[in-house]
Amino acid sequence: LAVGGGLLWTVIATIAGSLFGTFFMAFHSAQGPQLGLPQLVQSRAQFGYREAAITIFIAALVNYVAYNTSDALLSGSATQLLFTIPPRVGYTIAAVVAALLALFGYHWIHRVNRWLALPLVAIMAALSVAALTNHALPAAVWNLGEFKPAAFMTVFVIMAGFQLGWAPYVSDYSRYLPSSVGVRSSFRWTFLSSAISGIWVFVLGAVMSAAAPKADPVTAFLMAANQFGPVFGWVAIAALLVGLLSVMAINQYGGSLTMISILDSFRPVKPTLRVRAITIGIMFVMVFAISQLVGIDGFNTFYGNVLVFLAYVFTPWTAINLIDYFFVRRGRYVVAEIFNPRGIYGRWGWRGTSAYLIGLLVMVPFMVTTPFTGFIAAALGGVDYSLFIGLPVSAVLYLFFCRSLDLTTEFRMSDAEGKMPVAHAMSQSEISTDD
Repeated sequence: LAVGGGLLWTVIATIAGSLFGTFFMAFHSAQGPQLGLPQLVQSRAQFGYREAAITIFIAALVNYVAYNTSDALLSGSATQLLFTIPPRVGYTIAAVVAALLALFGYHWIHRVNRWLALPLVAIMAALSVAALTNHALPAAVWNLGEFKPAAFMTVFVIMAGFQLGWAPYVSDYSRYLPSSVGVRSSFRWTFLSSAISGIWVFVLGAVMSAAAPKADPVTAFLMAANQFGPVFGWVAIAALLVGLLSVMAINQYGGSLTMISILDSFRPVKPTLRVRAITIGIMFVMVFAISQLVGIDGFNTFYGNVLVFLAYVFTPWTAINLIDYFFVRRGRYVVAEIFNPRGIYGRWGWRGTSAYLIGLLVMVPFMVTTPFTGFIAAALGGVDYSLFIGLPVSAVLYLFFCRSLDLTTEFRMSDAEGKMPVAHAMSQSEISTDD
């Protein structure tokens, strides 16, 4: 609603954007059981050993920092409502707790999440009922109203960006499944769970925002929960805070490993406790500084721009990665060579990088963000069609550039590797956030 569309059109755009982004993200998940590799590491086959580190790995790090900043802002607001702590102090406390959990208590996060899964689903279900029966929700919001293309596509891109933001990590979770798990099964379960959860949360947020348009997200959350009494309101905010701290800890951990992986691509780095403490500390400083600058009042604008940015950054990459896996190499990679900086995939992958940069460049005239609107988007009334440009352009260019690949040799090496144990040393810095 913050972008100017009515509630029903916002809901429709949310569903459409989520389904669109999840469709591509779920195909990345399908790669996990077949290769057993972290998604970012697999990108070396398209971008090269070092090129992947200075393009996709850095984009992933920005992703972690941006999401953690958003979570820190919400955590600060939650601590203020629960304990009357000033929001900026709450940001700091949340970031410190998340950093300590990431450093010392990562495995406890998984245990706690398993314990809290069903209670949190129950709270979300109760919140949904409370939000939909909120007397502060104007009856007029259920009228379809005028269709505003610019607002509709902004929500569409935001939701697509939210789902595409998971694409660089989604196979990190599916890669522990046996290789007998097929593409259809991996795709189906990832698509259904991610699409349903994303649509549920964002639609619920839109309904809460419609009932309290001038409130920050956490206050609107509390106002909806209070429909079932102040005790439930307090419990709902406490559950939100626990969930945010858990996610922040995972993001701190993932951001730390991403930084180590970037460094390891140029010089071997052993991820000791000291190294992890330093990188987690860097994450903490970045999140703290940005959250202090943005503040909870700027959350909606910041978060919206973050998701739009992620949609732009990962659209060309998702096209290249999926085209390479399903159409160029058809899932046949020499895994040992992915970890060899002097291997067949090279240090610098001009094909993937060229297709990525050109795809991103042709998207610019169609982009719509708070600080910048492309000239074609402006001529179209502020409607953002950039995703529909970047995807096909990057895909077609990459296919064209790959015509010169010696796939016969690659496939022969892949077949030979499949007949014997793979003796490659996978450094701890390249283990995904789920290890």
